[in-house]
Amino acid sequence: MTTSAAGQPLIPQPPATVAALRQAVRQITPAALPAFTRELDQAADQSRQGSDLAPLQRFIAQWAAYVYIQRQPGLSADLRRWEERAASGDATQARQAASKIGRILDRAHAAVGLHSR
Repeated sequence: MTTSAAGQPLIPQPPATVAALRQAVRQITPAALPAFTRELDQAADQSRQGSDLAPLQRFIAQWAAYVYIQRQPGLSADLRRWEERAASGDATQARQAASKIGRILDRAHAAVGLHSR
């Protein structure tokens, strides 16, 4: 992953297009590129089968939010910590972690101006 100045995003938030998001994923989290490609293929297949753009729109919203989070090392680290806590804690810790994760995801979706539903 590319490094950044203190607290600065690694890259600017790219436009919410498949090509721009693919390039951003390649730049900041190359290990996620196979998942990106696999999920894009699934969304495209679902869109073709149902003659509906909703699966592709959800894909773009999900990956735009992912890039928003991953391009900010501090936010990305917070998300990972809460995910680990959700997986390893008791019910109370899991609820608290789920709430924090939800807030991070809500913030990311709001920032990119897209909805995942």
